[in-house]
Amino acid sequence: MIGRGAQRIWIRQVTVELLTIVVALVLAVVPISASWIEFWYSTTVYPRIQRTLTPFSNLVPFAILDLLLLIVVPTVVFRLVAAGRESWRMTGVRPFGRTVFHLLATTAALYIAFLALWGFNYRRVGMEDRLVLDRAAPKSEQVVELGLNAVSEMNRLYSTAHEQPVVGSEWRDRVLRNAFADIQRALASGPQAEPGRLKRSILGPYFRWAGVDGMVNPFGLEVIANPDLLAFERPFVAAHEWSHLAGYADEAEANFVGWLTCVRGSPSHQYSGWFFLYWQIAGEVNAQERGRLNMALADGPRRDINAVINRLRRGQIPALQRASWQVYDKYLKANRVEAGVRSYGEVVTLVLRARFAPEWMPVRRGVE
Repeated sequence: MIGRGAQRIWIRQVTVELLTIVVALVLAVVPISASWIEFWYSTTVYPRIQRTLTPFSNLVPFAILDLLLLIVVPTVVFRLVAAGRESWRMTGVRPFGRTVFHLLATTAALYIAFLALWGFNYRRVGMEDRLVLDRAAPKSEQVVELGLNAVSEMNRLYSTAHEQPVVGSEWRDRVLRNAFADIQRALASGPQAEPGRLKRSILGPYFRWAGVDGMVNPFGLEVIANPDLLAFERPFVAAHEWSHLAGYADEAEANFVGWLTCVRGSPSHQYSGWFFLYWQIAGEVNAQERGRLNMALADGPRRDINAVINRLRRGQIPALQRASWQVYDKYLKANRVEAGVRSYGEVVTLVLRARFAPEWMPVRRGVE
């Protein structure tokens, strides 16, 4: 028996948890205008959140996500085990069911927080509606020509880019930050995002095994990177993750913004950007076309490609990698990225279709 006061508290708690679950479901399924998200969230509310959280997370030497995981995971396991034991002792499922319901409500609350802190950016105006696109979908020969252009730039930039690589201070690199700011101004109106430092995490081994280069923690708006990244890979990975911090949640768009940032930077930044684009194209063309690209590579870039291949082979667990990308594919589709993980490759289409002013500055609709 419980008293009336305790019963009222219990009813109030259950009501709040039910409402939380309902609100989360509504937010997950109800369509919201992309223009509304763009104006009221992505260029108004979200930048204020990002410019508060990311500078704070930059000052924290460890990944805030690690702290969250070390609190949440043991708590969930402890509560489930305790509920299971209580159900066993009482020979009934009610204690376990109550705990599952509470955890479901907590998950719903976390989903609402995810949307509020970053996730609504998945629903903003897409890059194809943002930019002036001059050309139709590219043909294979155009893709190969872009790949050959990437190879030419890699060959040209290799020596200079490898002279004095600086690792670990991308977020303080004034040239890269300025290039990122220029691209942000070209693509959208609103406050500019604060770049994030590339942090290590307890997830580092998982990144290595699954072949993940980096991620943004949506609850702390911090950047976490694969600890095995080579020096020439880091500028693009930083620019890509900064693009997520700027509200470009779609992977193709983050690749596009990251590449544009790098090609406007120093020789080492440019090399990193063109290296990424070559890698992307080489993975999409057929064997004969890939052979044309490989034949054009100079010895230096070829050594870098082999170094990345060796890095990936040394650490990856194929079964875990496949499972991880399948889960991520479902995550992207759940957040209305219809192409799922295939969206990574759509950056090539954007590069070939978009209109550019000098120095690879994209032309936005309405501001030509």
